[in-house]
Amino acid sequence: MAPSKVLAGARVVLPTGTVDNGRVVVDGARIADTAPPQAEVVDLSGHWVVPGFVDLHNHGGGGASFAGGTAEEILGGVETHRRHGTTTVVASAVTGDLDFLARHAGMLAELAQQGDIAGIHFEGPFISPCRKGAHDEQLLRAPDPAEVRKLVDAAHGHAKMMTLATELPGGLDSVRLLVEHGVIAAVGHTDATYEQTVQAIDAGATVATHLFNAMPPVGHRAPGPITALLEDERITVELINDGTHLHPAALQLAFHHAGAARVAFITDAMDAAGFGDGRYLLGPMEVEVADGVARLVEGGSIAGSTLTLDRAFKRAVTVDRLPVGDVVAAISANPARLLGLDDRIGSLEPGKDADLVVLDDAFDLVGVMRRGAWVVDPRLG
Repeated sequence: MAPSKVLAGARVVLPTGTVDNGRVVVDGARIADTAPPQAEVVDLSGHWVVPGFVDLHNHGGGGASFAGGTAEEILGGVETHRRHGTTTVVASAVTGDLDFLARHAGMLAELAQQGDIAGIHFEGPFISPCRKGAHDEQLLRAPDPAEVRKLVDAAHGHAKMMTLATELPGGLDSVRLLVEHGVIAAVGHTDATYEQTVQAIDAGATVATHLFNAMPPVGHRAPGPITALLEDERITVELINDGTHLHPAALQLAFHHAGAARVAFITDAMDAAGFGDGRYLLGPMEVEVADGVARLVEGGSIAGSTLTLDRAFKRAVTVDRLPVGDVVAAISANPARLLGLDDRIGSLEPGKDADLVVLDDAFDLVGVMRRGAWVVDPRLG
């Protein structure tokens, strides 16, 4: 059990707003109302304290692949992202052989059972060859509900989300099946029309996988999926705020139309996040990372990102000029709610896990706490 602490003097971002010269009481692994007499006081004057980041869509980091690595490698990748503020991460798979995906899901489920990851996101193989991005076209398939069910069952209750091209045969039935099993149905890597996307939302889809990327652009006669996803209050839109996947104006457009309550910042990170340039594998596909940008060796498509959520946070505040409270919603509260974990994480409230991030006045990360224990101690410089 971690010792009790009082984090004092910082600007603390709460669901009700920002409190100057605020304090957060940590008693063991939880946030508390009052501090015991022996609590250690940590002076964080001049800093921000925000909730720990929650990443819905992440394929790896620290040189490790969540989509194909061993348990030990995956834990190393999880630790890399924790050191960048992501105290809760969903491990995302990529398109592969169905039997391999099922076996790998079983291993990821064990990590979820242990509390190391928050669940599993299947991105592929049920996506459109027209919008495949960095997925192996030879392994793509239409979303047969029986095969969708196979992957859900293989996750032993830890499947959190599946990305589908819902316009393909079996797409709408697969959405309904996912909803019945408590799994988020996400529209992505899709060539759907506006009308087909509306049908998917009505069937139960609630997330747009990396909005704008791997889907048709907005047209004045063919508004496409982006328009349907932005306008519907039932949809939360994922955004990759790395300066490569989205023009700043596209990000502003999404915030304007969806509002801060319907945006979730994600990394879509691959192995190179927090690790460096070089050659990597994303599933079966070879990726070259140069100057922090990941692209397929063959074809040059963007292949995930090397983003960490601390960088996404800083960019959102300093480049995009978004209010800090809106960024906290997009990077913590909204994804926690989508995962059904907002009773435990996503905001700094008594009774919730003591998951938090300490930022300096330039919004650079200087501290990370997970369940009451420092992952990065701000007192160590």
